[in-house]
Amino acid sequence: MQRSSILAAAILAGAATMQFATMAAGESGGWITLLDSGNKGEWSEVGKANWTMKDGAMTADKLDGKDPSYLVSKDSYKDFQIRAEFWVDEEANSGIFIRCDQADKIDSKICYEVNIFDKRPDPSYGTGAIVDVAKVDPMPKAAGKWNTYEITAKGPHLTIVLNGQKTADVEDSKHLGGHFALQYGSGVVKFRKVEIKPL
Repeated sequence: MQRSSILAAAILAGAATMQFATMAAGESGGWITLLDSGNKGEWSEVGKANWTMKDGAMTADKLDGKDPSYLVSKDSYKDFQIRAEFWVDEEANSGIFIRCDQADKIDSKICYEVNIFDKRPDPSYGTGAIVDVAKVDPMPKAAGKWNTYEITAKGPHLTIVLNGQKTADVEDSKHLGGHFALQYGSGVVKFRKVEIKPL
């Protein structure tokens, strides 16, 4: 009895040590933190913008050239959840591109584009929509406040939740895995925290 109690205590202690080590490496409950107020994370950049860590958020407000800029994840993901906290102004054109077939070229034809674009001429694919895949009606507004996107991709099933409200829920199998990217197109764009949980 005593020996089994010691063994159980040793197993619990070992599990606690492993959990602590995992959390120290930026993971908690399966979530991997890729960017937060104290960590820029590792991204490759496609296109050029003045991305910089400012007041605890990765911020851009100017392009270097005509093409949008993207911070592209180092790793590729198939099924996952993403939580991203972002702030944009009214002029912003941004988004989170997921399951990109390539890492060195990003657009809505080779990725799913979860849009952040309050002034999009066709609002049906504006903020809260997946461009050319899932419309949003009515389109929510994101400008001038901190927002949270929760993006789930599991097989062909894609779900988008903005600030607790589901904005898109669709089945589509064009892209089943790949990198994801944070976009800067115009205005002021800030990302304060980005986490991913492989499923």
